[in-house]
Amino acid sequence: MANVARGYDLNLLQAMNVLVEESSVTGAAQRLHVSAATMSRTLARLRETFHDAILVQSGRHMVPTPRALQMQPRVSQILSAIGDLYRPREALDFTGLKPIFRIRATDVVIGPFADALLRALRADCPDTTLIFTAESSNDDSDFLRQGGVDLYIGATAFLRPEIMRQTLFEIHFRGVVRAGHPILLGDITPHTLVAYDHIAVSRRGARRGPIDEVLADQYGLERNVALLLTSFYAALQGLSRTDLILPLPDIVADGATLERLGLYAFPLPLELPPVSIFQAWHPRHDTDRLHQWLRRKVAQVLAPRPVPLQRAGGSSERKAS
Repeated sequence: MANVARGYDLNLLQAMNVLVEESSVTGAAQRLHVSAATMSRTLARLRETFHDAILVQSGRHMVPTPRALQMQPRVSQILSAIGDLYRPREALDFTGLKPIFRIRATDVVIGPFADALLRALRADCPDTTLIFTAESSNDDSDFLRQGGVDLYIGATAFLRPEIMRQTLFEIHFRGVVRAGHPILLGDITPHTLVAYDHIAVSRRGARRGPIDEVLADQYGLERNVALLLTSFYAALQGLSRTDLILPLPDIVADGATLERLGLYAFPLPLELPPVSIFQAWHPRHDTDRLHQWLRRKVAQVLAPRPVPLQRAGGSSERKAS
């Protein structure tokens, strides 16, 4: 057993973790404050140890091998667990702390929850500051890895395998139109749904999404997206002056807000899969106690709750998100 134990090199695991994250020998060398030649020799040792290339050339860049991507989350967890052994475990003391948390989030989260989250955090630590940054078309994994943001909250599918995540709640979509819209006068079907132009919301500029796939696959229909925006809240403004249809997350479709804007929400006549909203963080923060406190508060504040849905005719129903 002692001989086996001597075979483990934590520095080698740390180097592998950084190499996979950076996908660059030079970048990994800079992060670990060693020369590029030293990092190249370390990569050679990793290849010999794991019988895998770890990084391979792809055009002008290097990319991790499938096995390296498979191993990297476990390596990150091992390193975090070992680091946690050296941290003191006394109760978290907020005295004198003035934490500043940077959170990248979808407007579906920022709108309903930003102020509530700040209040929850300040109940424990009065000098907490929250900075929310809007989602972009860039790789959110890079912002988490490089420390540009502490936490991501949203539904993106574009996160690297090593990024850790926790599902918070699911959202379903409703259709929203102006009061008196002709679609409200009869049965709402997939065919009547595509008879009017639509608004789509996408931070990546995508006009097609799950709604279009269901319409095409199950009904052979196609809707026309006449307006493409990056924010659901922006999409609500001015909707009452058009005949456009806006598919809107139920968590945003607050009945009082819609009524004030002269809008109504209705169930979409489609079987759409729910969208999972989750919080995600880099593995190096997994056992950090201040970051754990932040994630606990996020989970508490964003717990599932009923969402009022304003329907045609002024009635209201309660729908769990």
